[in-house]
Amino acid sequence: MKIILTTLNSRFTHSAIGLRYLYANMQNLQNNTNILEFSINDTIQTVAEKLLINTPDIIGIGVYIWNASEVRELIHIIKKVSPRTVVVLGGPEVTHLPFRVNFDEADYIIQGEGDLAFYALCKNIINKQPTEKIIKMSMPDLKAIQLPYMYYTDDDIKNRYIYVEISRGCPFECEFCLSSMDEKVRAFDLDAVLAEFEKLWERGARNFKFVDRTFNLNMKAANKILDFFLAKEAPYFAHFEVIPDHFPSSLREKIKRFPHGALQLEIGIQTLNLEIAKNISRQLKLDKIKDNIAFLEHETTAHIHLDLIVGLPGESLESFGRNLDELMRISSCEIQIGILKKLSGTHINRHDIQEGMVYSDIPPYDILKNNKLSFLDIQIMKRFARFWDLFYNSGNFKTSLPLLWQNESVYENFYAFGIWIYEQTDATYKISLQRQGELLFSYLHVNKGIKEQAIASAMLQDMMKLKGRAVPSYLKPYAQEFTTDAKMGTSGFNKRQN
Repeated sequence: MKIILTTLNSRFTHSAIGLRYLYANMQNLQNNTNILEFSINDTIQTVAEKLLINTPDIIGIGVYIWNASEVRELIHIIKKVSPRTVVVLGGPEVTHLPFRVNFDEADYIIQGEGDLAFYALCKNIINKQPTEKIIKMSMPDLKAIQLPYMYYTDDDIKNRYIYVEISRGCPFECEFCLSSMDEKVRAFDLDAVLAEFEKLWERGARNFKFVDRTFNLNMKAANKILDFFLAKEAPYFAHFEVIPDHFPSSLREKIKRFPHGALQLEIGIQTLNLEIAKNISRQLKLDKIKDNIAFLEHETTAHIHLDLIVGLPGESLESFGRNLDELMRISSCEIQIGILKKLSGTHINRHDIQEGMVYSDIPPYDILKNNKLSFLDIQIMKRFARFWDLFYNSGNFKTSLPLLWQNESVYENFYAFGIWIYEQTDATYKISLQRQGELLFSYLHVNKGIKEQAIASAMLQDMMKLKGRAVPSYLKPYAQEFTTDAKMGTSGFNKRQN
């Protein structure tokens, strides 16, 4: 009996913690089981080849929003080439109905947490005991689950993020989120988990990404995890998803002690409009949120990642714009702009008729239009989000980009800039850094009426902050003021600035 556990990660640097949970709990079948990971950038037929060359009896595949279409194609090829191979699916994308990707060619589907269920199914298959195609699981006792961390390979530790968790579930009921389906938060044995983290550390692991939905909900556990890292010598990287309104003094004091580059906090804001938040069952404590963001901004070196969503039921572009303007007013953090997705199983579907919510049935199930936003509005905002990543979140234009809005609305000015960029390029990808700079320079001068020398001064500060970077051709005519070197060496520029 040969069993393969596999998935297609969204990129090479990611690793699948779910596969390692399955492997850790394979009991007497573990010696017959292997993990093979791929990415969505791999050719699907090549993936099938590498799986089938091992002549497996059973293939278990993790299905997620980013790989659902690719998994469907993979199953089709596997079944065409090797019909006898049993294909078992699990993961968030097959846990809730309806399935908007057709997985009919799969033999079995495990819905829910499959840590223990996959082994039981394999035993039934081996013993030729009939079972239903769709196996619905209740939540397993976390104490009964073997931890997966020893099954990260040395190659994983060297080249990929190590995904970890200390709890599962979320107490909140945000209607767009799958985590709201599991309202009870369950915790692993923290001492056992910390012992595993220590072993990972000793093996050289330095990049830890926590998948807990509400890391800072339980202060005792959060403080012990932070103490684990604070006792270590940098450099290391720890990423946590946190709720924005719960930063008591004990947590604040620890966060302040983390060195630069060691800590990243992802904070789901989504909307600052209280009416919209209430409409999707999301709790907002605006005063605490703003106070906590200000603390993180001014008193810590943590990298902060704030999330906003376009397309929430009842929210207009004007309301979204006010959200962005307010976040920009109180913070200079990275702001990730996402487009609302309709995930099977979530309660966001209750707004479909009243708010005219129309979504694509193709992953990632983005909203296409609603009563407040037309299809064109959504398309423009998708480009807005992409250009925002290129120009703002990248940090490449920290000095020059604020010239775009100065004391005016960030949203309104960047919106106009985004429309103009698309008119010039007809593209959102493969726009080089030099081309981005040229576009910004031209727009600021022609459309905003800012003097070329003022723009050049700001852009030279942005472009020359990295040692060894050559002066872009469009800035060379302005470089002489900042250095006596006609070639504009970075040292000359820096001396001028100091």
